[in-house]
Amino acid sequence: MAAAKLLDLSANWRIMAGMLANLLSSICIVFINKGIYVHYGFPNMTLTLVHFVLTWLGLFLCQMMDIFSPKRLPLRKIVWLALSFCGFVAFTNLSLQNNTIGTYQLAKTMTTPVIIFIQTAWYKKSFSSKIKLTLVPITIGVILNSYYDVRFNMLGIIFAALGVLVTSLYQVWVGAKQHELQVNSMQLLYYQAPLSSGFLLAIIPFFEPLTGDGGIFGPWSLPALMTVLFSGVVAFLVNLSIYWIIGNTSAVTYNMFGHFKFSLTLVGGYLLFQDPLSLNQALGILCTLVGLLSYTYIKLSEQKEGKSHLAQMPQTQHTANHMRKIP
Repeated sequence: MAAAKLLDLSANWRIMAGMLANLLSSICIVFINKGIYVHYGFPNMTLTLVHFVLTWLGLFLCQMMDIFSPKRLPLRKIVWLALSFCGFVAFTNLSLQNNTIGTYQLAKTMTTPVIIFIQTAWYKKSFSSKIKLTLVPITIGVILNSYYDVRFNMLGIIFAALGVLVTSLYQVWVGAKQHELQVNSMQLLYYQAPLSSGFLLAIIPFFEPLTGDGGIFGPWSLPALMTVLFSGVVAFLVNLSIYWIIGNTSAVTYNMFGHFKFSLTLVGGYLLFQDPLSLNQALGILCTLVGLLSYTYIKLSEQKEGKSHLAQMPQTQHTANHMRKIP
């Protein structure tokens, strides 16, 4: 019993450490990328391609240092995961281009209920009503943060809907493939990163120039290149921690954690860049945090009840067997 408690405590600390690494690296990369876009005008999808190439190079170095051992995986098993990542990048960018920031953020909140629907309908997972109700304050929080900038148009709605659907599928598959193929986050990302890089390289010319000003092949100044490379190193930590969190918790938990990061990003923008933060936005952040804290409390309570139920099962079974022996 004591050994089981120690294992649970160790697992919880690992999850907290993974989330902390993701939190710090995600917030860091948001502000690095913002600086890259503002000061150098580096194209968005091209930057994502650089991030994934450097992620694969980082994993290759980890493999050379025996940090993990690659596992041979059939391409047909991960090709849809790689394609869904490209679709997530493309449709998210198209949604951002064709919608206001408020509409874009509002659409992103739909990712969590869509993930719950997909996992319920196709993966037979169940979610309690209490868990579903935690989405209410989170959605209200996002609305308060962005209602002043919500505008709808048909093309923007289509891209936003496709972006939510593909993002949801991608996050669900990240967790499902790790369990299905019996691989860890590094082993799966080691195969997916180069595949996604190849697919991204194929679709980038349809969205961004390859040469000249604003193209992947420049010309770029040395400070711009160094900043982009540094953002790629941070992206390696972001991508790895995303896979690790989803593989060790769930896509829903990671998505909830994403709302927390968004709230911190707003606060960070206010503190570091003097970005405006209205009273409505402050109330929105508060509502979001209430929803996240409620989700965390309910999730931990349900896990505790589940473990307690499992612990009682052997005793119940033993009693039943004993009763059957009584003539």
